Amino acid sequence: MHCLGIFAGAIGWGAATAASALVTLYFRNGLLTSHITALTLIYFFGGALAWSILVPPTRRFARQRPTSARFAAFFLALSIGTAAMTAFLFAMDYRWFYSRWHAPFGSLIWILQFLFTGASAVYQFAVLGLALFLPLGLLCLIVVSAYLARQRD
Repeated sequence: MHCLGIFAGAIGWGAATAASALVTLYFRNGLLTSHITALTLIYFFGGALAWSILVPPTRRFARQRPTSARFAAFFLALSIGTAAMTAFLFAMDYRWFYSRWHAPFGSLIWILQFLFTGASAVYQFAVLGLALFLPLGLLCLIVVSAYLARQRD
C-alpha cells in the first residue's frame, strides 16, 4: 500500500505541475507553441520523479517534528526537487537535440560539450521555465505541503 500511495502522489503531483505549465502557457499565448506535448511531458515527469524520490525521505526526516517544520520540509523538498528534476529533464532533452553535432562519446570534447550544453539548458530553464510554475504551481505547492505536513504516518 505504501508504494501505491507514493505512485498515486507522484501521478497527482506530476499532473499538478503539468497543469500549472499549461495554464500559464494558455494565459501567456493561448497554448500556441509547437512544443506543447514535450513541455507537458517534461513538467509532468519532473513533478512525478521529484515526488517519488523526495517525499519518502522527507517523511522519514520530518516524522517527529512539529507541523510547521514538516510543512517547511515538504515545501522545500517539493519546490527545489521539482524545479531541479524538471530542469534536468529539460537539459537531457536539450542534450538529445544537440547530440548529433557533438564529438564521439567519452572523448574530452564530448565531456565538455555535455557539461556546457547541460549548463546552458539549466540556465535557459531557470530564466524561462520556472515562470511556468507560477502562479498555479505555487498554490498547489502550498496546499500539498500543508496536506503532507498534517498527515501522521
